[in-house]
Amino acid sequence: MEQGTDSEAVMHIGEVAARTELSLRSLRHWEEVGLLQPSGRTEGGFRLYTEQDVEKILAIRRMRPLGFSLDQMKGVMRDLELLDDPNAGGGRSSVRQRLHAVRAEATERRAALERQVEMADEFIALIEARVG
Repeated sequence: MEQGTDSEAVMHIGEVAARTELSLRSLRHWEEVGLLQPSGRTEGGFRLYTEQDVEKILAIRRMRPLGFSLDQMKGVMRDLELLDDPNAGGGRSSVRQRLHAVRAEATERRAALERQVEMADEFIALIEARVG
């Protein structure tokens, strides 16, 4: 881990990939599509990430299994940043409303995944009962 110009610890993409259990390709792709931008770059052009970047990456990674689209994830990340920005001013009410809707949708999607896991467990039990 290196120190950035403002003495905030920064990491290269390989360390971030290892910490978040994501591929370098995924992190680069997320940057290409505008989902996530690293906080900086070295003079040689290498991406530099902060702890805050890692938290954003983990939030995105947690949305993926729920089947949110890139555009939906971009919207959520933008809303989370607005909510956390002390200089954002008004509009927080609409941001909260959108995030409440996302939470409700995520809850529904999670329930659907639970049903799929239950069916998978039933299938595995069926096979185990037949073959021992």
